[in-house]
Amino acid sequence: MATALSEEELDNEDYYSLLNVRREASSEELKAAYRRLCMLYHPDKHRDPELKLQAERLFNLVHQAYEVLSDPQTRAIYDIYGKRGLEMEGWEVVERRRTPAEIREEFERLQREREERRLQQRTNPKGTISVGIDATDLFDRYEEEYEDVSGSGFPQIEINKMHISQSIEAPLTASDTAILSGSLSTQNGNGGGSINFALRRVTSAKGWGELEFGAGDLQGPLFGLKLFRNLTPRCFVTTNCALQLSSRGIRPGLTTVLARNLDKNTVGYLQWRWGIQSAMNTSIVRDTKTSHFTVALQLGIPHSFALISYQHKFQDDDQTRVKGSLKAGFFGTVVEYGAERKISRHSVLGAAVSVGVPQGVSLKVKLNRASQTYFFPIHLTDQLLPSAVFYATVGPLVLYFALHRLVIRPYLRAQKEKELEKQRESTATDILQKKQEAEAAVQLMQESVRRIIEAEESRMGLIIVNAWYGKFVNDKSKKSEKVKVIDVTVPLQCLVKDSKLILTEASKAGLPGFYDPCVGEEKNLKVLYQFRGVLHQVMALDSETLRIPKQSHRIDTDG
Repeated sequence: MATALSEEELDNEDYYSLLNVRREASSEELKAAYRRLCMLYHPDKHRDPELKLQAERLFNLVHQAYEVLSDPQTRAIYDIYGKRGLEMEGWEVVERRRTPAEIREEFERLQREREERRLQQRTNPKGTISVGIDATDLFDRYEEEYEDVSGSGFPQIEINKMHISQSIEAPLTASDTAILSGSLSTQNGNGGGSINFALRRVTSAKGWGELEFGAGDLQGPLFGLKLFRNLTPRCFVTTNCALQLSSRGIRPGLTTVLARNLDKNTVGYLQWRWGIQSAMNTSIVRDTKTSHFTVALQLGIPHSFALISYQHKFQDDDQTRVKGSLKAGFFGTVVEYGAERKISRHSVLGAAVSVGVPQGVSLKVKLNRASQTYFFPIHLTDQLLPSAVFYATVGPLVLYFALHRLVIRPYLRAQKEKELEKQRESTATDILQKKQEAEAAVQLMQESVRRIIEAEESRMGLIIVNAWYGKFVNDKSKKSEKVKVIDVTVPLQCLVKDSKLILTEASKAGLPGFYDPCVGEEKNLKVLYQFRGVLHQVMALDSETLRIPKQSHRIDTDG
C-alpha cells in the first residue's frame, strides 16, 4: 500500500503545520492529531480508485511527518535544522540516546567537515575605487586671467587623483588563511603601486597572528608582523610591527592598541604608535541600536587633534543614518555632516559635506556594493563660501530623491516582480501538485465535514460559513493588483472539534486541504463563521495563531 514520496515533496512540507500541532506539542498531542488524520485519509475507507490513490498519498505524508516528530532524535534535528538536516550524511552513526544539545554539536561537526571540503573554492574579495575630483573652478575662478582663452566660459572639472585596491582571501586550512592584496594610486600625473601577501593563522580561540610581505615601486620591501590576543573576556590587545626598507635606510614602526569593553555597548581604546608619525591616541566608542558616538584625543607629530562624532540610526527598512562630526587640531578645524541609506539589498549610498579651515568645502559621495566600495571626494572650494556649502548640501538631496523616484524605485519594483516570477516558475510544478493534493483532500473530507456540521448544528456550535486564504487587496492605491485567494471552508470545518478551532503559529499553506495560491506574497486567512446562531468574522495573518470562537469576532448587526 506504501507509495514512495519524492525528496521535493518531503522538503516542502511543514510537519507541524500538516498535523496542526504546536512546536512544543507533547507525544500525546502528536498521537491524537496523527490518529485523527489517519481516520480521515485511510485508503481502506474509500472505494473510488482515484480517491483511494489520493488518500494513500496523503496518508503516507502524514505518516512520514509523525515518524519524524514522534522520534526524539529526528525531532530534535528537524527542530534545529529542518528537513535539510535530516538529509545530511553521518547521522546513522549517532547514538540514539543523545540529547538535543549533543545532536546540535554533532550536526555542527558534520557541517565543519563539509566546509573544510569547500575551503579551496572560497574567497572573500574586497575592493575600493576612489576617484578624486577637483571642482574648484565652479566657485574659485580667475576670469580676469583667462578672458581671451577659448572655452574659458565653462568651468573646468578635473580628476586629479585615483586609487584602486583589491584583496582576496584563500582559506588553506580551518586555521590558516592566505591574503593577497594590491593597490594602484595616481595624483597629478604621478603614480605608483604595491602588492602585499599575508599569511594569517588562528592559534587558539583567544588569538591569531599574521605575517606580511610587501613591495612597491614608490617604497621598498615591507616586512610586518601582526598579533591579536584576548587578555580577558572584556579586554584585548593588537600589536603591529613593521620594517620598511627604502633608499633612506630601514624605517621601523610599531603600533599597539589596547581595548576594553566598558559596558555592553561601549569600548575604550588606547593606541601608541612609534616610528613614522609617532602619536598617542585615546578614544571611546559607544554603539547602540539607534546611535553611534565617538570621542577621541590624539597627541602626536605632526598631527594632534580632538574629535567628537555622532551618528543616529533610524529604525526603518532603508536603514537610514544621519551623522555629524567636529575635528579640531593643529592643522585646523573641520565640520562634517552627512547621511547614508540602503538603496537595494546589497547597496548603501552615502554623502557627506566637509567644511573646514584651511581645507575649504568638499562633498564626499560613497557607494558600498556588497564588498566593493566606490568613493568620490569632490573638492569644491578652498574658501568658506556659503554658496558652496548650500549647493553641496541641497544638490545631493535633490539628485537622490529624483533618482529614487524615477530610477531606483521602479528598478527595485521590477526586480521584485522578476524574483517573484522566477520563484513562481521554479515552484510551479510543486504548487500544481499541492493544489491537486488539496483538492483531493477536500474530497476526502466531505463525509467527515457533513458529520461535523450535523453535530455542531445540533448544539448550536461552530459552523464555518465561508473561509478564504491568500492575498487580499484592501488598499485603494493597490486596486490594479489581483486578488488571489482559495476557498478553504471545508478544510477549516474539518478541523473543528468540540465547537472550537485552533490553528497554530505556522503558515496555513501546510494545513490539510490548503496550498499557497500566491508564492512569495503576503497572505491572510479570512473566516466568516456562526456560533450560537450569531455571525462572526476574523482576518488573521498567515503565520498567526488563530483561536475561534471569540467574542471580539462578533459582527454587530444592530447598526
